[in-house]
Amino acid sequence: MRVFLVAGEASGDKLGAALMSGLKALVDVEFSGIGGPLMEAEGMVSRFPMDELSVMGIAEVLPKYRHLKRRIAETAEAVLEQQPDVLITIDSPDFCLRVAKLVKAKSSIRTVHYVAPTVWAWRSGRAEKMAKVIDQVLALFPFEPPYMEAAGMECDFVGHPVVAERVASAEEAAAFRTSYGIENKPLLMVLPGSRRGEVSRLAPIFGQALRGIVAAEPNLNVVIPTTANVTELVREQVKDWPVQPIILNPINQSKDAYLAEKAACFAAADAALAASGTVSLELAAADTPMVIAYDMNWLSRLIIGRMLKIDTVTLVNLVSETRAIPEFIGKHCIPEDISKAMLQVMTDPGQQHDAMALTMERLGKGGEAPGLRAARAVLRGLNGRES
Repeated sequence: MRVFLVAGEASGDKLGAALMSGLKALVDVEFSGIGGPLMEAEGMVSRFPMDELSVMGIAEVLPKYRHLKRRIAETAEAVLEQQPDVLITIDSPDFCLRVAKLVKAKSSIRTVHYVAPTVWAWRSGRAEKMAKVIDQVLALFPFEPPYMEAAGMECDFVGHPVVAERVASAEEAAAFRTSYGIENKPLLMVLPGSRRGEVSRLAPIFGQALRGIVAAEPNLNVVIPTTANVTELVREQVKDWPVQPIILNPINQSKDAYLAEKAACFAAADAALAASGTVSLELAAADTPMVIAYDMNWLSRLIIGRMLKIDTVTLVNLVSETRAIPEFIGKHCIPEDISKAMLQVMTDPGQQHDAMALTMERLGKGGEAPGLRAARAVLRGLNGRES
């Protein structure tokens, strides 16, 4: 079996590697395409560095537009030349779906896209456009298949990769606290985002919110796990905070060592104040109660606010079909309100533990690994087509 894969960023590389591992466990398979170090470790030689595609935002894309357009054409030509059994594109829709469009215009090669667009939240028309070039979608969330199927695509829920993430033990959590001398003190984890724009926008708001929390909990300790691209920015942004946080720095230590410390931090924290995004699922996996807060520039706030079709953006709320996680989004991202909610959650998380456990169950915890489920779905699609 010959499979051509395209991933454009680190999260896609991770999904792709797990899928490749699953396929290797089930069939004799050869891989080609574009991916990162994890996919290359599974046996694919990337046609060019995946980092070239890891571009986000209009200001960042415009200077590289012509180069990206050439890469799209080059990738499609490679697919058409190799005539694989299936083209699997992974997230990065701006690049991947353009490749699929060129391939479909000149062939009947089966196309699979891994990670459904969030049409349940906004821009529902994306599904219909996608259906013109994609045969099958591999979905991370159990509520997504009906949206994809209504647009005319096959869709399989294959589980979310968070269920396969390592969760630290109680002993590791206790060791983390001991290492920082905070054995019995309240510990709040703060997660202001992984992009520089997010950190710059949210860190001042989170710092103001902490003032109210520290006033009520003077022994509070704060910890911030960072990513390498924002570590120094975080250090700068927290200088005026009412409590100086412990900053977990991935620089100058191995990836495995940092991930182990981060997992221990998630397990050790009493609660978390976090930016909106998949981090809420990481917190749910660690059973850490949370408050979600997020703001954006005024224009994005206006446009997205008008387009949103849901009353919550927190994934735990959506998957569990509850509203157990307090969230403060856009114009509601007010420090004083965040402080009050955070203190309440630290005192009594209410139904959060039940909602987080239900979320993990619905995302596939305890079942077959998502990568293997995804591989089985790809093979079912191919076999159904052949029959």
